[in-house]
Amino acid sequence: MRVAKNLVIQKFGGSSLATPERIKQVASRVVREKRKGSDVIVVVSAMGDTTDRLFQLAKVVSPNPPRRELDMLLTAGERISMSLLSMAISELGYEAISFTGSQSGIVTDTAHTRARIIDVRAFRVQDELNKGKIVIVAGFQGVSPNKEVTTLGRGGSDTTCVALAAAFNAARCEIFTDVGGVYTADPRLVPKAKKLEAISYDEMLELAFCGAGVLHWRSVDIARRFKVDVHVQSSFSKEPGTVVTAKENIERAEIRGITQDLNVASIEARGLDDPMRASEEILGKLEALGIPAKLIIVSSEEGRVLIVLPEEHFDEVASEMDSLGISNLRVDTEVATISVVGNGLCARPRIAKEVLASLSRSGLKPLAISTSGISLTVLTKRDRVVNAIRNLHSDLGLDSPS
Repeated sequence: MRVAKNLVIQKFGGSSLATPERIKQVASRVVREKRKGSDVIVVVSAMGDTTDRLFQLAKVVSPNPPRRELDMLLTAGERISMSLLSMAISELGYEAISFTGSQSGIVTDTAHTRARIIDVRAFRVQDELNKGKIVIVAGFQGVSPNKEVTTLGRGGSDTTCVALAAAFNAARCEIFTDVGGVYTADPRLVPKAKKLEAISYDEMLELAFCGAGVLHWRSVDIARRFKVDVHVQSSFSKEPGTVVTAKENIERAEIRGITQDLNVASIEARGLDDPMRASEEILGKLEALGIPAKLIIVSSEEGRVLIVLPEEHFDEVASEMDSLGISNLRVDTEVATISVVGNGLCARPRIAKEVLASLSRSGLKPLAISTSGISLTVLTKRDRVVNAIRNLHSDLGLDSPS
């Protein structure tokens, strides 16, 4: 595949494409980039909440829809967006062509509704770029080796965009969203959150995995492995956003951000004869299902295994644990995680002390605590988390000047 040196790949999320008027605005933005002399690939999500509405429709027809058919249904959302955007660009006098994920050469494994990209064979995309056309690609979807349509799961359009940027060695990879970049906390919850000019791959990966919604963690993982700088910015303004890049390009700071995940559940088993073996079997099941464990704690003395996972997969994982003979489960769907991320954070016990003290003042008690080299995560009850995040942001000195 011949790589275009002036290639720009842009991704626009559902809020950016929610209405015909916004689609026209995106078309104008894409054309402005083309006028600069760039080759342009645009990755699109479904319009607004189309994916959610399609999923709800499926549940009305079938409470437990076959995953293959669910993929066939959900991919319709991006096909609508790509076609409409291509039409809007044509109205501005520029040639555009739209492709589904399979037409674009996004090859995945066979896991319906949460497939992973295994190869990018974007020969048709390259051919159309060579003809001077703007190429619109449906995000979130691909095709398995046995020619089945697949979807990549939540945030899959981010993953499509970065995978294409890596495959083409694009000059620039831009992800447009409804916020201005990456902030020290969710600016919709913490008004004094500060926008970061740059953040390292590792720190962004940790924030994304721990619940920050601005980028999906799988897209950050690809960016890190293939050294793709990702520019995150608002589709509703021209202000510069945040660059996700190599850490040596960033001025270091103790704490980079705080995030929370309100969409988790915990499953706990006690009194196990061999909790280490049980945890290995559980992790094997999760790997086979393609489900990430947000947090896992094993205590041999208590015969205890605690797992925190995305709430949407709760029923599936509980069933698998039952099949392993692990019964008497304690289930809690009213929990949340709060994570503080920063370079070398765990080498500074003072920060952990300040985090726990702040949460205590907000009336939250830790149910479990986990640390990595750059993060500290607390499992706690879900109520009052938003207020606790605001207090923690202030207590750690992250509030922007008033």
